Amino acid sequence: MNYEVHGELHPVGGGDPIPLIREELTIGRRESCDICLRYPNVSGIHAKLSFRNGYWYIRDMNSTNGVKVQGVRVQEKLLHPRDEITIAKRKYIIDYELPADRRALDEVVEEDIMSQSLLEKAGLERPKPPRSSRKSEDSFDAGDFLLSDE
Repeated sequence: MNYEVHGELHPVGGGDPIPLIREELTIGRRESCDICLRYPNVSGIHAKLSFRNGYWYIRDMNSTNGVKVQGVRVQEKLLHPRDEITIAKRKYIIDYELPADRRALDEVVEEDIMSQSLLEKAGLERPKPPRSSRKSEDSFDAGDFLLSDE
């Protein structure tokens, strides 16, 4: 069977490169994952790699030990060639060719910059759920209000 390879993950410290042969790949400890990492600190489904418009993105799938890019914990991140990805203390370098039309990169980078708050980027805040799962503006919880002793 012939697959189009969209790049590779290279284990830091040695090991065989992992070809990125689909546009969506799951990474985790489960046998059903596309990239199976059999380590106890890797979650069953730890992360997802997505190839969109010629660029790779990584998304943490609510793993226990998280995903880092260039040493910074992320929920979702645009990956540049040669970025270092850490999945539960295991490090990989992603290697792929950028698309010929790099003008799209400015739009992609702008979208990526706006996708997280500074607190999320620093790992100090959990990402907000997508708008569709947020409560409506009309509903409220008692916890939404601060009560004072006045």
